[in-house]
Amino acid sequence: MRVLVIEDDEEAARYLAKGLAESGHVVDRMLPRLDGLAIVSTLRRGGVRTPVLILSARSQVDDRVEGLKAGGDDYLTKPFAFAELLARLEALVRRSEPGRAETTLKVADVELDVTRRTVRRAGVPIELKPREFRILEFLMRNAGQVVTRTMLLENVWDYRFDPQTNVIDVHMSRLRQKIDGDSDRPLLQTVRGAGYRLRTEQ
Repeated sequence: MRVLVIEDDEEAARYLAKGLAESGHVVDRMLPRLDGLAIVSTLRRGGVRTPVLILSARSQVDDRVEGLKAGGDDYLTKPFAFAELLARLEALVRRSEPGRAETTLKVADVELDVTRRTVRRAGVPIELKPREFRILEFLMRNAGQVVTRTMLLENVWDYRFDPQTNVIDVHMSRLRQKIDGDSDRPLLQTVRGAGYRLRTEQ
């Protein structure tokens, strides 16, 4: 998921961006020019319908009510547990994108649980790093279709340039080894000159 962090505390912004990136999200950062509620109101007036999670030091009930009425979809007060932040982000996505509401994906004999962040093939657990998990999730949501390098760079990384970088090849090689191993019928395919595809049948 792509996340925009708007935070005036530089240290807090770095912490959030680092944690979200390590959890597999694509993160953009910006410093606020307005207070949080004004930002939300401006976004909504501009027609932006992306889910908005407000992070605020203002923790009174009236503050939370004001934030939700301003157009926020959820409100989390500081200090907060990072695990709760991740859980709330997943919940927002499930509510706002019906096509992504399914949290358990299954392609052939591979099962991926978005909420628990687990992967199994033929019932055997597979340990994936956050970026590998995001690649597999993206491939599974587009199973049977060719996924280009540019699509991966824009949806799993925050790169909008140099589609020839080998960062994808490195991660795909590691992911293929973990998912397919020495199988004579691998699910992860390289489509020469186009990208990658996850086969839907074994």
